[in-house]
Order: sequence, then structure tokens, then C-alpha cells
Amino acid sequence: MATKLKYTHLPLDEDVVAFSGYYTPEKETRMAYRGREILYVTGLLVVETACATPGEMGCRMIDHRYAMVPGYVLKWQHEKSESGLPVSEVEQISDGDTRNRIKQIILDRESVSQVEFR
Repeated sequence: MATKLKYTHLPLDEDVVAFSGYYTPEKETRMAYRGREILYVTGLLVVETACATPGEMGCRMIDHRYAMVPGYVLKWQHEKSESGLPVSEVEQISDGDTRNRIKQIILDRESVSQVEFR
């Protein structure tokens, strides 16, 4: 059975602080796929590393572009979160072959190095 999830849309072009850096959602895309619609988000992920002395070897910041796929869109922005952000209902994509095909489409369309599924 397919898992339905609520996806809270984050503001675009605003940094979200994470454990070891931050990520910045930059674009949401709704893509047709085999008679359904898929939502994916692309952006920038930055991992900051700690070091004892500024400029020390191995002390650097790593960044790369990512895509995150919440799933198939079931209800588009049909409600708001407690903080007022739009919320959509999505169906998680669990089939491995489908994930691989979608991943390849996104890699071909976008300048990302990583595609993750929710």
C-alpha cells in the first residue's frame, strides 16, 4: 500500500540550518510522469567542517546541488502549516525501478549531483 505524506513547502532561496551546515531550496518542479504528477525540489547543500586553525589542511566547506523528491502529488497546497507555510499531500514513491527512472530523468534535466526520495 502506498504511503501518503504531508509535504510542507519551504520558502525558496532561504537557508535552512542543519546539523553540519545548511541547505537552500531554490526551485520546486511539478513533472508529469506516466499519467501522474511528481514534485521535486532542487537546491544547494553546504556542509561546513570544523577545524582547529583557520586555513588548516582539511578544513573546508563542501557544497553540492541536490534534488529531493517528496513523491506523487495528490493534493496541491490544500492546507497551511501552523507557521503558515503551504502543505501538499503526496504519495511516497517506493518502487525501486520507478525511483531509478525518475532519478535519471532529474539528473538529465537538472545540474544536481544527488537525488534523494522522501
